[in-house]
Amino acid sequence: MKHFSLFALCLLLLAGCGSSRNVVTTPQSYTIPLNLGVLPPSDIYINMDYGVRLNIQDKRPQTMVLNKYDVNFGQARPQVSTYPDIKSFVSESMRKYMQTMGFDIDADINTDYLLQIEITQYQISYLSGMGWMGTVCFDMLVYDESRNLVYPRTAVTGRASLSGSPVDFAIAANALNAAYGEALENIDWDRVAYFLRRADSPSGEKNKQVTGSGDTALEHTIIRWFIDSSPKGADVNWRVVSSTPDVKNTNQNYLGTTPYESTESFDIKGLTFNNSGDVQIEISCEKAGYLTQKKRFNLRQAIEQKEISTKFNLVEE
Repeated sequence: MKHFSLFALCLLLLAGCGSSRNVVTTPQSYTIPLNLGVLPPSDIYINMDYGVRLNIQDKRPQTMVLNKYDVNFGQARPQVSTYPDIKSFVSESMRKYMQTMGFDIDADINTDYLLQIEITQYQISYLSGMGWMGTVCFDMLVYDESRNLVYPRTAVTGRASLSGSPVDFAIAANALNAAYGEALENIDWDRVAYFLRRADSPSGEKNKQVTGSGDTALEHTIIRWFIDSSPKGADVNWRVVSSTPDVKNTNQNYLGTTPYESTESFDIKGLTFNNSGDVQIEISCEKAGYLTQKKRFNLRQAIEQKEISTKFNLVEE
């Protein structure tokens, strides 16, 4: 009986010694502090004609911060979170990053462009022999003030790797924050700024509609009007004649008497450079004792020539 007890005790001790090599430690919890480690050059995009609004969306299919955890010993997979949460951090830090560069954030809801950022990956991984690797990916899109897509979906990626212990989450944090910083640097900010500048001519904003707010190249295009008649002293009126649903026909508007000369800009709601070919300006000239005469001018041609000029040879009734 004593021999049996000693034998059983030895088996238990041997079993205990064998299992000690496969002990898995209790999973640890870590919180990674998110921060914006670097700032861009300041005031390189000041004096834009339009402001920009940010819309951050978290569209990660995998929301776990720790993606892969490959170690050579029985270290349990840690539980990792961030502070602040990723969406809030990206929203606040990207706003700060853009303001440093000089972008006007939330200037005017009626004219602001929209920069939409969709977060698709925000993770760290540890691989034996390689260390910590941070990966940040998002898609970006730009919409104009009418929410028309002007900059199609573009993927942006930032990566960073640092060697270190698999339990050193300070290094893991540095890798993740460095990856985010690289992603910000990889955005084509010049391209974003391009949309926020008013074009030098209407042809540079082919689909930008006149809304009456004075923020389009069309509204800043000065047209010379010169209307004359023989005999002089005739009343001049004009109206819009449109064959596009974007621009409405108008009633006659009085300009003055001949010879009429003026420089004016267009404020025709819904007008764009592209649809201006479907819009005409009708000018009528009338004088007591003479037949009323009318002429029409293609608006595209008037915009390109920056002039509406004509003379009416009036015929007596």
